[in-house]
Amino acid sequence: MNTDWMKSRQTKYTGFAAGYIVVVIAVLAAANWLANRHNKSLDVTANKRYSLSDQTEKVVKNLKQDVKVTYFDRTENFARGKDLLDRYDNLSTKFSVEYVDPYKKPQVARQAGVKTEGSLFVEIGTRREEAKSVTEEEVTGALIRAMKGGERRVCFVQGSGEHSLDETQGSGYSQAKDLLEKNNYKTQAISLLEKPEVPKECTIVVVGGPRFDYTAPAVQALKTLVEAGGRLLLMLDPPLKLGKGDVSENPELSKLLDGWGVALNKDIVVDMSGVGQLFGLSEVVPLVTGYESHAIVREMRETATAFPLARSLDTKQADKVTTEKLFSTSKNSFASGNLTAAEIKQAANDKKGPLHIGAAGTYNTGKENNNGRFVVVGSSGWIGNNILRFNGNRDLFLNMANWLSADEDLIAIRPKDPEDRRLSLSRAQMLFVRGFSQFLLPLLVIAMGISVWWKRR
Repeated sequence: MNTDWMKSRQTKYTGFAAGYIVVVIAVLAAANWLANRHNKSLDVTANKRYSLSDQTEKVVKNLKQDVKVTYFDRTENFARGKDLLDRYDNLSTKFSVEYVDPYKKPQVARQAGVKTEGSLFVEIGTRREEAKSVTEEEVTGALIRAMKGGERRVCFVQGSGEHSLDETQGSGYSQAKDLLEKNNYKTQAISLLEKPEVPKECTIVVVGGPRFDYTAPAVQALKTLVEAGGRLLLMLDPPLKLGKGDVSENPELSKLLDGWGVALNKDIVVDMSGVGQLFGLSEVVPLVTGYESHAIVREMRETATAFPLARSLDTKQADKVTTEKLFSTSKNSFASGNLTAAEIKQAANDKKGPLHIGAAGTYNTGKENNNGRFVVVGSSGWIGNNILRFNGNRDLFLNMANWLSADEDLIAIRPKDPEDRRLSLSRAQMLFVRGFSQFLLPLLVIAMGISVWWKRR
């Protein structure tokens, strides 16, 4: 037997085997690396509880700078933050997470200013922000604050019966205030009565449902603001005449908006679709699911919003101003001019839906990158404490703020609170379920058994 041939063949097979092993190891290593960098998961929960929101994905995927997140907690508790933070980490190579046990590395924790377990800090360059809890809303909020830097201040006009920033009940704006402050805005109340001049530190000025007339100097201050490149959000209710709840027609504000191409109609919108009642809403709280193509509402498709006591509005051409409609009610709605009755019935001459109740405008100042912006909504109660968290209301409100402050890159559908999916039954419903499961269902099974026996007998 030729031993040289056998040795040559054995050497060849050994080389092939070694090559195969190297290839298999390389494939496994590459697959492991790809799995770590591009970890994908399928979320089949009804409310997408284990998926990041559109806004978070948009912000993290478009990162221009490296982001470092440091999570301080006991080693055995790292898993509490890891599930969420790994989803961020999988979106971008510029996002990194470090887990630190403050009891094993007390010097690092002290230097970072850690006061409690579960603390989380986001760092971008020299900017550093803390998340108050390990939730998507807090982590993304801290990330945005660290990215944007600078101060954005939203000033709410007070003194003419507007909604109060400090009111924690019903129609108050305290939750709107908290929402803005979690999203990189500071808030303050201002008055245009004593000194009809908007403070220079105001990035956005909000007029939220005044019940009384604005003076001519106050309106002039708002006009000067926008026509000098400022930003304004006007939310004006129908001029209802219902005793103590009377709302002024505010002719000076209406005249201002008319000059900017927005006509406020003296009516109240009634939703006859019946869909709102499924959510426990009244027919005078019209639902909106129809949105235009403006940047504010482009991401709002298939998201419902609700507007208590809303009026319709129209847009037209105006000198130096470009206006666009934002959203409208359903075709099963109408606008009634009856502003004195507690119960409204449709009349033959009432305007039928869809009805526009929101518009946005840009004022051409003639200066590059310094155009004024304004948004008009025919309802002020839609960001009240009692309805702000309804479906898409808070997303729409923050989208308006983002557009007005020229932060269009943040416009998106934001993180939602985990949905409470517990089933609540009335006493009658519980008795029905109990009777059906304990008596009717067993009797039905017995009856079917007797029927089968009888047929085979």
